[in-house]
Amino acid sequence: MESGPTSPIYTECKSDGTQEPQTPTKNRKNKSSGYYSPHLRRSLAGGTGSPSKEKSCDRFIPTRNGAKWENSFSLTPETQSENGDEGREQHTYRCLLQNELLGADIDDIRLSSEDGSLQRTPHKRRLFHYQSPSREPQDHGYSLSPVSRKSQKLLTSPKKSLRKIPRLPYKVLDAPELQDDFYLNLVDWSYFNVLTVGLSASVYLWSACTSQVTRLCDLSCEGDTVTSVGWSDRSSNILAVGTNRGCVQLWDTQAQKRTAIFESHESRAGALAWNGDLLCSGSRDRFIIQRDVRTPPHQFKKLTGHKQEVCGLKWSPDRQHLASGGNDNKLFVWNQSSLAPVQKYSDHVAAVKAIAWSPHQHGLLASGGGTADQYIRFWNTLTGQPLQSVHTGSQVCNLAWSKTTHEFVSTHGYSQHQILVWKYPSLQQVVCLTGHHCRVLYLAMSPDGQSIVTGAGDETLRFWNVFNKSRLQKESRSALNLFSSIR
Repeated sequence: MESGPTSPIYTECKSDGTQEPQTPTKNRKNKSSGYYSPHLRRSLAGGTGSPSKEKSCDRFIPTRNGAKWENSFSLTPETQSENGDEGREQHTYRCLLQNELLGADIDDIRLSSEDGSLQRTPHKRRLFHYQSPSREPQDHGYSLSPVSRKSQKLLTSPKKSLRKIPRLPYKVLDAPELQDDFYLNLVDWSYFNVLTVGLSASVYLWSACTSQVTRLCDLSCEGDTVTSVGWSDRSSNILAVGTNRGCVQLWDTQAQKRTAIFESHESRAGALAWNGDLLCSGSRDRFIIQRDVRTPPHQFKKLTGHKQEVCGLKWSPDRQHLASGGNDNKLFVWNQSSLAPVQKYSDHVAAVKAIAWSPHQHGLLASGGGTADQYIRFWNTLTGQPLQSVHTGSQVCNLAWSKTTHEFVSTHGYSQHQILVWKYPSLQQVVCLTGHHCRVLYLAMSPDGQSIVTGAGDETLRFWNVFNKSRLQKESRSALNLFSSIR
């Protein structure tokens, strides 16, 4: 007789410690417990067996080998990942059978945007919970289909196109003498689809439309090198160039000539940030110089607060606040009128170069720490409170938000040398891109927001397609944000 899931097997311990299975017989039957071993029978009868010579070990061990609990109680995972069209068809067929034969509700089935598989919205389940199948209201009309209306809706629902992020760059450019320096910013992509890169003492322009390369300037005759570049967000042909000697130069890229030079820093200017006609530069001398490029060179404001080199500068989307990061592990937020930071954040334990303002949520700021920190942290600058953080496992070199979706990209140095795309606010990784052999120190985004370019100490520039064209839903405007109502 095959033992089922409720057939008990009794074991008897021998004197040598082994166990011998005993087949239950009729003479071992008890009115209260059903079966018991001979040892238990002798102990109840007052036997004289010596406990030192023979050990009594009675255990009730039910066998469950023949039971299929997952089929009996419907415990098969419903959110099982199935890749490809074949997996989606199998999952659709299984959901269709559940609805038609078992009366299961398939209204909560959705198509995953990750891998295209059909997934059921998770809900609480109890093992021994029985519920009568839900019944649809009867339709007294005639139907030409043998399946219910819910099943028809499932079968006729359109398929969503799968999002596939290429893991290889679509273009690779050589960038000889691209410096392997964490504190510099040598790559920028203009709103008019022109990429600029600083290579040693020269600045080069690359047109994404024509793939034409132009050398804008050469500072070797002045005994200087390029430490930062930044396109004006108002003019299509104005480029700011920071140098190792602390100068900030303005160049007309169309005429290929220098229009202005500002000598306000005592050391190299490694970070630049434009806000209309307002240009900010951060330097190793610990200061941030803020000037209007239309005014004389001697008119500027000096922002003090950092104790070491300023290596990161970014203006907020509403152009009201400037975020700065330094080698002193500090993240500061400034407004246009103050000479001291209005907010200070000290949670990072390494240099803060990676800074990015969210274009979708007002006041949301992201920052990344260096090798000793390896965290990406998020801040609510409206309240001055930290939000959440994620440990990346490597040095965070750059951050950039997607213009169309609630995602952001980060580039990393020691020791992964990778490019990560994240979802926000879940902070789940969408894809990991590899290819650089050195720290991915430089990052810029294309004007349409779909592509990024990364630069590394391996002297290459790599172009990646990471974001899609889908537009966000219209953001709800807060009544507290006065700048959103100004035209």
